[in-house]
Amino acid sequence: MDSSFDKNALFSTLNDFYLGLLPDSLSWAAFLGTGLTIVFILVNAVLMLTAFGTYMERRVLGRFQTRLGPNRVGPFGLLQPLADLLKLIMKEDLRPLMADRLTFFLAPVLMVTSMLVVVAVVPFGSDSFLADLNIGVLYLVGIPTIATVSMFLGGWGSGNRFALLGAARAVAMLISYEVPMIISLAGILILAGSMSLVDVVEAQRLPFILLQPMAFFVFLIAASAEMNRSPFDLMEAESELTAGFHTEFSGMRFGLLQLAEFGEVVVTSAILATLFLRGWENPFIPADWSQVLPPQVWLIGKILFFMLIFTWIRATLPRMRIDQVMAFAWKVLFPLAVINMFVTAALVVAWPEPTYTQLWAIAGINWVVAIGCLIGFSLALDKHRKNPTASVQLVKIPTEVA
Repeated sequence: MDSSFDKNALFSTLNDFYLGLLPDSLSWAAFLGTGLTIVFILVNAVLMLTAFGTYMERRVLGRFQTRLGPNRVGPFGLLQPLADLLKLIMKEDLRPLMADRLTFFLAPVLMVTSMLVVVAVVPFGSDSFLADLNIGVLYLVGIPTIATVSMFLGGWGSGNRFALLGAARAVAMLISYEVPMIISLAGILILAGSMSLVDVVEAQRLPFILLQPMAFFVFLIAASAEMNRSPFDLMEAESELTAGFHTEFSGMRFGLLQLAEFGEVVVTSAILATLFLRGWENPFIPADWSQVLPPQVWLIGKILFFMLIFTWIRATLPRMRIDQVMAFAWKVLFPLAVINMFVTAALVVAWPEPTYTQLWAIAGINWVVAIGCLIGFSLALDKHRKNPTASVQLVKIPTEVA
């Protein structure tokens, strides 16, 4: 077995199990079966969390809006995701006459694939992962760009002007928010000294959410835009574009697009937990103490926590205008990410190997900088705010003559 898998206890255990069943000449089959088994486990875990996430989001949104949410199918409405799946399977799958057959087919497939492939580098234990890449962070920011391409393919291949306009919005917005999101990760890489996600988790003597508050804020907001979540869901605004890039999709094609959209919430929550909240470790105690609960339980709990945060944002903030969305990316998030990168670099130069006391000092400095920047940018935006030109004028209607 390759040395890169030696520290992967899950892989070693499964590989030994398959080697015990197969002759030595089929060791390659044991290796392949081990990889496929871990992929099967990860994919189904993401799908199960996604199904539960749709239920949780609808129930939480119901509480925010003083209603019950789904509560009729199964106990407490827990079988609602299954009912939704059956409904989508039974719906007719239509393809517009003017649609491009290949791109119309590829769009939902690529979206789901890009969402699932990201999970490969997310560790769910110190010795449990599918792949520990030395460019794991680069992999995280590179693979999701496939979703941007698939959105454009879906809009362009639909043969619908509203869908094409939604796809064009998607490309413009997603590219704009990818820039600050990538730069926000620079501070984490400077502190961790590695792009491996396992090394990033093990480098967090203090959770990076304390050491990198501004990076967390930028990444959280940019990730919301990347996932097409409110208040950044302009690419499928019902009031303007009918349904945006997926207007013409129906049946399970539409179901795959929705699976990708809600699955991205699960995957992004796992990435946030890994980068900022010590991944599989207990975030409240030092790493060398007893972790109390299994690592997978800690990771799933953090994923559910961030999923709740995303639902809270969706329930609270109204949809922004397209000019506000683009200006926020370039005038707020981008400079914040750059400031955070330079401040972090200066602190690491000052304390190359910080002690716990120095780590708390770094956290305090970063929090002061973050709060100061957020207040300063808020005041600057309010001062230079531009109200849209009034497009509706009051017209006096003459009194009807009896």
